[in-house]
Amino acid sequence: MAHNHMIEMLDLDAEVLHDYHHELIAWVGREAVAHPRVVDLGAGSGTGALALARELPGSRVTAVDVSPEMLAHLRSRAEAAGLGDRVDAVEADLDQPWPDFGPVDVVWAASSMHHMADPARALASTFAALRPGGLLVIAELDSFPRFLTGTPDEALEDRGHVAADKRRHEAGLHMHENWGDRIRQAGFTGVTEWHFAIDLRAPLPAAAARYAAVTLHRMVEGLAEQLSEADRAALGQVAHGLAGRDDLSVRTDRTVWLARR
Repeated sequence: MAHNHMIEMLDLDAEVLHDYHHELIAWVGREAVAHPRVVDLGAGSGTGALALARELPGSRVTAVDVSPEMLAHLRSRAEAAGLGDRVDAVEADLDQPWPDFGPVDVVWAASSMHHMADPARALASTFAALRPGGLLVIAELDSFPRFLTGTPDEALEDRGHVAADKRRHEAGLHMHENWGDRIRQAGFTGVTEWHFAIDLRAPLPAAAARYAAVTLHRMVEGLAEQLSEADRAALGQVAHGLAGRDDLSVRTDRTVWLARR
């Protein structure tokens, strides 16, 4: 069930935050060479891999993830989109020695670098995988999506985020890293940084309520030891009742770095 919720949440993120994803992919399309070989690190449900394959004509995308469930979903989506011949799925643990991807023109890492056990090693492996002049793209979350700002449930959601931030810190995730500095230290040049402040207000598409519900359900599932039983029950009740609400918003901050080998 946890994997199913994660897959749905990632797919809904791409649907609800369509403008952000479209702008980002278009930016990469303008910077990449023609017919590039692309590697998507921590590809998840395939949002980035499929968008890159669509945006970059003649590209070939290798989507890498440690989860066989994610990769099965990704393969299904690629086939349904008519991209099965240009999107390959590779199961690999990126904290271990990387597979040989062959010559690579673009490395895409969306919300995946903070999961690496050793970011410096991951960036060194990225540098080694890219051709000279190749493009690195790192997209990270500065803040996780909030949906209940300005509503009676705002304080409850805030407590959930505080607990989730603490859990990520205890798990050793590399949130709020200065990725620009890390990229330069790894030998990359021409580093460009772009901040996206996303603030979607009503009226929102129906998918936004489902996105909120799945995200809050995942929060409840993941915080059994960090949130009080009362807050977990209340948050679950809120998540169940989001359909049809007209006071939801979607607010999140993301930063993207582009750099060259």
